[in-house]
Amino acid sequence: MIGLVMAGGRGSRMEFPAPEKLLLEYEKPIIFHVIDSLNDSHCFSKVFAATSPNSPDTKRVLEERGIETLDTQGNGYVNDLNFLLQKIDGFVFVVSGDLPLLDEEIIQKLVEFNSESVWTSFLVSKEFLNSLGLESNLLVKYDSTECVYTGISIINADKIKNLNLVNEDYIILDDKRIAFNLNTNEDFELLNSS
Repeated sequence: MIGLVMAGGRGSRMEFPAPEKLLLEYEKPIIFHVIDSLNDSHCFSKVFAATSPNSPDTKRVLEERGIETLDTQGNGYVNDLNFLLQKIDGFVFVVSGDLPLLDEEIIQKLVEFNSESVWTSFLVSKEFLNSLGLESNLLVKYDSTECVYTGISIINADKIKNLNLVNEDYIILDDKRIAFNLNTNEDFELLNSS
């Protein structure tokens, strides 16, 4: 299985001039924390970071640290991910580069859920997210529960050959390590106050 960290965004919701995943630090720059957690889990034959023309500083700093990057076109998360999936074989663990509480133990637990599904996305319930002081408007209803995407999926890239919709399986796992996704200044302030 390959680990793929999506790190090609502009960071425009953060009101900072630099890319959010490099500028913000919790214990270390968050993008490095995510990549180190993937490597420390020992679940992946290779770990890549996906960058785009929207994030040239991210690409430069990652490569200076010896992290292998994959270039995307910078056409948005979904398009960039699908672009990469057409070039990768086998199962891919996809994770957003802005999960500051992610660790190797939760990654190992998530990988254990791998099945023969084409696409499995991990969700947290809206109720759990709100209990952490976080909010999201990107909701999906699953098993009569309002849920939020975590930015983590396991995808069989061999079955993704075009941009057609695929059947997505869901797993709800209310765990703050995958729920806490830095999208706004308020999220960062909440992280630093906890």
